[in-house]
Amino acid sequence: MKITRVETFAVPPRWLFCRIETDDGLVGWGEPVVEGRAETVRTAVRELADQFLVGADPSRIEDLWQVMTKGSFYRGGPVLSSAVAGIDQALWDIAGKALGAPVHRLLGGPVRERARAYCWVGGDEPAAVRDQVAAQVEAGFTAVKMNASGRMSRLPTVSELNEVAARAEAAREALGPERDFAIDFHGRFSTAGAVRAVGVLEPYAPMFVEEPVLPEYTHLLGQVTDSTALPVATGERLFSRTDVLPALRAGIAVLQPDLSHAGGISECRRIASLAETFDVAVAPHCPLGPLALAASLQLAFCTPNFLIQEQSIGIHYNKGAELLDYVADRSVFRFDDGHMLRPTGPGLGVEIDEQAVRDADGTTESWHNPLWRYGDGAFAEW
Repeated sequence: MKITRVETFAVPPRWLFCRIETDDGLVGWGEPVVEGRAETVRTAVRELADQFLVGADPSRIEDLWQVMTKGSFYRGGPVLSSAVAGIDQALWDIAGKALGAPVHRLLGGPVRERARAYCWVGGDEPAAVRDQVAAQVEAGFTAVKMNASGRMSRLPTVSELNEVAARAEAAREALGPERDFAIDFHGRFSTAGAVRAVGVLEPYAPMFVEEPVLPEYTHLLGQVTDSTALPVATGERLFSRTDVLPALRAGIAVLQPDLSHAGGISECRRIASLAETFDVAVAPHCPLGPLALAASLQLAFCTPNFLIQEQSIGIHYNKGAELLDYVADRSVFRFDDGHMLRPTGPGLGVEIDEQAVRDADGTTESWHNPLWRYGDGAFAEW
């Protein structure tokens, strides 16, 4: 079996899909994307396809992963690792289809029958938190996640800290003690600011506090973990085992690799195993499309230290299309009491509506995150 063609499709709302075809008719799908840099990643996929993939045996997943990540003198970074991630997902999809088994069976078999999932409430400037959380409880979810704040001062004012606490209080009141909420700092806080903000959240017992500092300040993350009993999470902007190691050593409780950023199923499987040696749970980051979610679930069902799965159905970023719009059989992503059921189909376990993808390709403008500034005109973290 040989790879004969590699295609990419830029589809609404902000996703990039990869299709790999073989000479015996098998097709694998993946999702290689950096939010806001889809076209750049698309170019990287094409370069990798021309250099390493076309004509190669798709079953040599590990060898292809090695040469794609290490076959150039300059390596690493979000663009290359995301391009590799989507290709890796597609190669595993082909392997599962060739063997008639879901990917998680090829990785040792299932360790659970359902995976807990959470949904987002609110956007960049979260408001009306109580009503949004109550609606998700009514829909059957047992956990939600929200942003801690909008634009945040380098050293938070008392008013800003009060707003962070008020949102958490509203979420806890709507959820009660039996359900959970996670709160995402989004790297908007300085280290000192994060320590102060984590302190005001402790009475509301969030499931975890996410990305309290920027990834380039991972060497300072221990200051946050040492300051609180709350579980600290990070990982969506860390792209390899070597990237996540300092965070694990800093004492985080939850690691959040993104299977469309961190080298795909192959590398995220290794990242999860590394996290297990630190007694750290894994909660895959996934505000993306159906293939990223399908790949994440394959990891979830064969990973003992899996905690909870992010998913983007109904997320505020989805404008112009929804996750299920590109799926032929939507039942694979059905929810049961706040959980997603184990996929049993071959490969990634999701059947893509290829015609819908081809029709949607190129119909959306490139998405870029907002650019924020402080009142004095200086750049502010989004």
